[in-house]
Amino acid sequence: MIRTLATTLLVLGLVGCDSQRVERLAGRTMGTTYEVIVTRRPRDLQRADLQKAVDEVFAEVDRHLSTWNPESEISRFNAGEGADWVPASAMLLGLLEATQAVSRETDGAFDITVAPIVQAWGFGAGATKAGSPPTDQELGRLRQSVGYLKLELREDPPALRKAEPLLHLDLDGVAPGLAVDLIATRLERFGLEHYLVELGGEVRARGRNRAGRPWRIAVEAPLPGERRPYALVELDDRAVSTSGDYRDFREVDGRQVSHTIDPRSGRPVSHGLASVTVIHASAAEADAWATALMVLGFEQGLALAERRGLAALFIRRDEDGSLHEASTPEFAAFRRPL
Repeated sequence: MIRTLATTLLVLGLVGCDSQRVERLAGRTMGTTYEVIVTRRPRDLQRADLQKAVDEVFAEVDRHLSTWNPESEISRFNAGEGADWVPASAMLLGLLEATQAVSRETDGAFDITVAPIVQAWGFGAGATKAGSPPTDQELGRLRQSVGYLKLELREDPPALRKAEPLLHLDLDGVAPGLAVDLIATRLERFGLEHYLVELGGEVRARGRNRAGRPWRIAVEAPLPGERRPYALVELDDRAVSTSGDYRDFREVDGRQVSHTIDPRSGRPVSHGLASVTVIHASAAEADAWATALMVLGFEQGLALAERRGLAALFIRRDEDGSLHEASTPEFAAFRRPL
């Protein structure tokens, strides 16, 4: 939700930089764009070494987490319908443990097994309908094979198994965030302390930009058909993610339907919350929490964020189109004037 503005602001900030100290990598992967900016680069660190490290992360994420790759680890698990324990890589198990923790803390408002219901409403890859919403009977059938509690994890030896044969895991929503986290780890192995990584709108930054200041990221105003900054945050060793209803929606029976589906009901949210932005140490967890809080809505989401100490910004849209916001004290610590 912040990818265009964030990238534009950052690129403009690099005009006139010393090419020996700043390196910028950019391209397309995972169905979107990415950008990696390194400042104060050691002169003996080659651009090719940075690009190789980034490419290795993308290949690793594809090999383990991509549902678009039929040979990936998660695709092979989805294809099986047995109840036996299936050995799991550290990458897959680690991400599943993190997402399951968010599911438990939100009573299922975040659920990586909900993709079949999302598709039935006409959203995402494999969408099954473009017109009418699913019937109650269809939702009832789909919900029998959906639910985070139907996935079991084991640490020693690392493995996972299904309590429901048709259970289908979809980590495509948080895989970009994990890729961002992994790239950040690779950069730090080079001894780099000043960088920004952006992939499909997921951003993580550490250290300082060329001007010697913390990285500044724009949060987009949740306005359909319009792109302008709403808030500005400064990041140092933190990630930011936004979930919102203003880019991906459909008209169903004369009304606007959000792509954000509440896994607990199987229906699109309709509580008026326009967007949630979360700042977290992990890009993957920032993404999961932003999605979960978006499902919970303005009051419940804000209450949970405050109890848990999350840095979160909530923007609500009233019927007249006016925007109202609330944020946690933790978020206020990162916010700067536009």
